[in-house]
Amino acid sequence: MSPEPHAVATHIIAAAADAERFVVALAGPPGAGKSTLSERLRQALEVELPGQTVVVPMDGYHFDNAVLGPERLPFKGAPHTFDVDGLHADLQRIRHAKAPVAVPVFDRPLDLARAGGRLVTLEHRIILVEGNYLLLDQSPWRELAPLFDLSVMLEVEDAELERRLIERWRGMGQDPAAALDKARNKDMRNARLVKRHSRTPDLVWR
Repeated sequence: MSPEPHAVATHIIAAAADAERFVVALAGPPGAGKSTLSERLRQALEVELPGQTVVVPMDGYHFDNAVLGPERLPFKGAPHTFDVDGLHADLQRIRHAKAPVAVPVFDRPLDLARAGGRLVTLEHRIILVEGNYLLLDQSPWRELAPLFDLSVMLEVEDAELERRLIERWRGMGQDPAAALDKARNKDMRNARLVKRHSRTPDLVWR
């Protein structure tokens, strides 16, 4: 399936018709455009369901650099550097909420998560959760599966992923050699993990 955001939005609206709250996993490798596309999807949903959609970014559940320490910090962005138990708990709260739920967001320029950076209110029926490992078929990530009503995987060719990732690192001040090294030896390793070990999604977005 190669839809525009409005086509995916139409699918979600139909699937969520009778749901009090509908949680969508939008997964994909680093550089696939999850943040951008989740926002475009939110805007498309906003046209039909004003004020009823919110994005919850998995990146908000990064462990802080101080928690990772010198041993795990070089691997920041890998599955074991996220508070997946915290994400699981928050998604359970969101699904059964009787009050607003505050969730963290990741501040990329500052390289840290900000607690309570976004509020999921009772008016938000459709929750778009976006992140690399939401469909990863490895413990503890696979325990998230029952919390999603619909899953979407973003697919991008490796060469395009690498190009985007190098561009991202350059935009963060890395020189060409360092940007290439980080993209190939860090991000693309995580990208291969996502591509090879994720569960089959309900929809594929190319």
